[in-house]
Formats: sequence, structure tokens, C-alpha cells
Amino acid sequence: MRSAFLWTLLVASSSVWASAGDRAPEFEKCLSACQGSRCGPNNQVTLPFFLRLTRWTCLDDCKYDCMNQITTRNIKLGDRVHQYYGKWPFWRLAGMQEPASVAFSLLNFLAHVRGLAKVRREVPESHPMRPYYIVWALTGLNAWFWSAVFHTRDNSTTEKLDYFSAALTIFYALYFTVIRLFHLYPTPRRRLTLSNPNPAPDSNPMHKTWSLICVLVYLGHVSYLTLLPRFDYTYNILFNLVIGLSHNALWLVYSLPTSTSFIRRFPGRPKSYRPPFVTQAGIFVALTTAASALELFDFPPIKRVIDAHSLWHLATAPIAVVWYNFLVLDASDESWRESRV
Repeated sequence: MRSAFLWTLLVASSSVWASAGDRAPEFEKCLSACQGSRCGPNNQVTLPFFLRLTRWTCLDDCKYDCMNQITTRNIKLGDRVHQYYGKWPFWRLAGMQEPASVAFSLLNFLAHVRGLAKVRREVPESHPMRPYYIVWALTGLNAWFWSAVFHTRDNSTTEKLDYFSAALTIFYALYFTVIRLFHLYPTPRRRLTLSNPNPAPDSNPMHKTWSLICVLVYLGHVSYLTLLPRFDYTYNILFNLVIGLSHNALWLVYSLPTSTSFIRRFPGRPKSYRPPFVTQAGIFVALTTAASALELFDFPPIKRVIDAHSLWHLATAPIAVVWYNFLVLDASDESWRESRV
């Protein structure tokens, strides 16, 4: 969701390019008249407090009013509802452009708050994956915070913060997945000496290499999209899609029956070792795929409040709960304790 999850997020990222609605002559005429009557130097209208708080301008307010006037008329006449500036028309609430998406983003934020608490409470401090799960939960909190901000007010800055935060969460999920499934995490040394009673974990060259690759790729991704004169939406979608699908594919392989999986799931155990909860990873992949399908069936918002994208946000919140439960189960398997003996 953005995170729980954000794996296939942005498959239907909104564009700021012109749409049929804002190109229509009637919209342009309405907008021109509104600006002339409300936004001139001698007749500037003072916007309500919540609109000023969320940085609406007089021009923004005129666009909103004209968009909804035309949409209301089209609905009454049974005509098609058009998009404006790459977005469907919504009723705003307290300055929020898409209040349902804001509410559901905050619901995901809450799911990650509870998930973070669960990891801290139930995953032992000595577990090698605990730090990665905590950091991932924090990236999820960051992503859903900026998702709520972006759906409150869509502008160039909030858009980039939303997209980059979502990409970070997706990418970090792939990062820790590779570390977990291929056992690249640092492992504690077993031999103790009087001069070194608390030996540091053994470093893993592959861990360092993988970490460096991920840092460079993410920085390159952000730099490319930041330095371009125009945001490359197509590239951004493909980047997140490839990362998300790679993440899902790895966990799907993890969940497969022993005869078809090439992954040794747990340290110190053969590939044939497959606890019952392993299946939950496959269920997670199925749920995220089904939730992402909502983005493919885009439709005008119901009552100008609920659209496919907001429903996708709603669907990812319970999936986040499922995922945190699985991570804790995976980390609680007895093989982890035996590997540290």
C-alpha cells in the first residue's frame, strides 16, 4: 500500500495529463467565468478555513465547482461521467480531495502500527530477521502517511512523496525477502572466548553486496524521476510492478509443495521441512493479486465518494494483518532457535 500491500501498487497511477473533462469547451467556459467573478484582484473570494488549511487556491476551487456542476448535470441526463486532469470527480470533505482514500490509507497506517507492535512483542530480539521486519513496518507507516496526504491534496510534491514512499516499501520488502529466503542475514558466531564473550554476528559478503545493489537501484530510481523535466509515469509503474511481482513470486515459491520448491525455507533444516503455516504465504500472494485487480476495473466513483482505487486501499488493510501474522509465525518456528544453539 502503497503498503500491505504495495507490491503491485501504482498499476493504475493517476496522471496529471489533460483528460476529456477539462478539455471540454463547457468546462473551459465555466472556469473562465468563475475566475473572472471570484479570483480577480478586486473580487478575490476568501476560501473557508479547511480549504485554506489544505492549500486550495481560488483557481483550484473554481475547477472543483465547475467539475462537479458539469458532472451533476451529466448524471441527471444519463450522460457519461468524465475525468478531469487525470482524476474522477469526487466530493471533497474538509479540504480532502478523496476522503475515502484518505480514510482507508489511515486504516492501513493503523494496521502497520499494530503489526509493528506485534513484531516487537512476539519476535525475539535475537532473531536475525527482527530488525528487517521493524524497518519494513516503519517504511509502511511512512508510505501510508504520505498516501493520506496525497489523497488529501494532489500536487507535484505530495505526488512524489507518495510514489517514492510506496516504492521504498515495495523495494524494502523485496530486499528483506531475498535476505530471509536465501539466508543472507548475519548469523551469530557460536564459539565464545574469555576475551570475546559476546561475539558479533558473522558478516555475509552476499548480504553486503545485495544491500549495496538495493541502495543504488533505489537512489537511481528516485534520481531519475526527480531530475526529469516531466514525471515518467510509465517507467514508475513498470519499476514498481517488476519489484512487486518479484517479491510475490519468491514467497509463492516458498509456499509451494516440497517437491516443487527450490528454497530451503529454514536454517538447519532440509528442503523437505515444510510447516503447515507456510501455505499462508501463498494465500497472501493470492489476496494481494485479487486486491490489485480492483485497479484494473476502474469505474467512476459511486456517489462521487468510493472508486476502485479507494476500494483497493480498503482491501490492503486486512491483508496487512494477515502478512504480519505470517511473519511472526515464520519467525517463531523452532528451527530458528535450534540454529542458534
